[in-house]
Amino acid sequence: MSEANFLEKLLGGAEVEWVPVAELFHLKNGYTPSKSKKEFWEGGNIPWFRMDDIRQNGRILDDSLQKITEAAVKAGKLFAPNSMIFSTSATIGEHALINVPYLANQRFTNLTVKEEYIETVDIKYLYYYGFHLADWCKKNTTMSSFASVDMDGFRKFEIPIPCPDEPERSLEIQKEIVRILDAFTAMTAELTAELTARKKQYNHYRDQLLTFNADEPNHFLEQLLGGAEVEWLPLGGIVNTVTAPAKLKKESYQETGSMPIIDQGASFITGYTDIEIKALPVDEYVIFGDHSEHIKYVDFSFVQGADGLKILKPKSANARYVYHAFQCLYKKELNYKRHWSKAKETFIPIPCPDEPERSLEIQKEIVRVLDKFDALTNSISEGLPREIELRQQQYEYYRDMLLNFPKPD
Repeated sequence: MSEANFLEKLLGGAEVEWVPVAELFHLKNGYTPSKSKKEFWEGGNIPWFRMDDIRQNGRILDDSLQKITEAAVKAGKLFAPNSMIFSTSATIGEHALINVPYLANQRFTNLTVKEEYIETVDIKYLYYYGFHLADWCKKNTTMSSFASVDMDGFRKFEIPIPCPDEPERSLEIQKEIVRILDAFTAMTAELTAELTARKKQYNHYRDQLLTFNADEPNHFLEQLLGGAEVEWLPLGGIVNTVTAPAKLKKESYQETGSMPIIDQGASFITGYTDIEIKALPVDEYVIFGDHSEHIKYVDFSFVQGADGLKILKPKSANARYVYHAFQCLYKKELNYKRHWSKAKETFIPIPCPDEPERSLEIQKEIVRVLDKFDALTNSISEGLPREIELRQQQYEYYRDMLLNFPKPD
């Protein structure tokens, strides 16, 4: 069924009223109680929301990371539950639905449904339409010391209310839209929870397969080793470092081209170039950034675009094995310290040091197991991240379709 036909069937010929935000909501700014007054913070039990709450816990919130005391509340008034917060300065357009009485910081404008509309609107419906308002906010900002939303336009932004003269039918339509969109968000949430569980599982097996801890018996490793010894060698003795930074100009970075560029941080490929410059040959490399905890494995030719990267080429071990082992042990033993001088002293376990061929066989078997988890939890072309991306795209498509009400010229 087409977008237009679905909405026509849902509305059944009913009208749609477009209501300005300022008519539909009470708008008030949040604030931050004085940090110097301990009585405002110590032992607090009142939720006080910041951007970190949305980043860490999502867009429908029942609790906050930080809390304040009653003494910090101006005139003893909290924002009502079932209100929304919109970031209208600094980080623009982020919004959330708050289910409990609360306060928020000054970056948020708080939207509470006015009394005359409480019985005729579904707050979850307004929350979903809030994504359209969020998009508008991002396109309508002014710049001074920091970005801020055009609040006059914000107040005038209109939200569609179907069947304004039939409150019961209006709520039925709103709830049907919410039901469909809730189903999509639930699917994404389930996949995200699954991804979190699989990442924990990957970390568990990675630690089990790479710690070689004699105090914690591991039957898989015992069977794999068959009584062979394990030697712990410093990373600096297992790899050669390759340094070949290219002096790239801005025009070297192009959207199309034949040569990948890996830049500072080693977190991803940032661009391409057609300029004829020296590239590292096709081989297996482990990349470590001086200013990033990210560790990457690549197996293609590329140009090094920054001096800070360390390009590691294993000389006596499987490259993927070094990648998994370094990622595990570097994080554990160095606690995310970011200097190569310390990282290269990380000790990597090398099984069967006196039998190179068998050693590589054992490393490859460990890599085979860990790569399955790595692909499931990190791959953007397969596994859970890809599935989550597709579900999110599907959700956004239907959200736009279900909320694209006809507007009079």
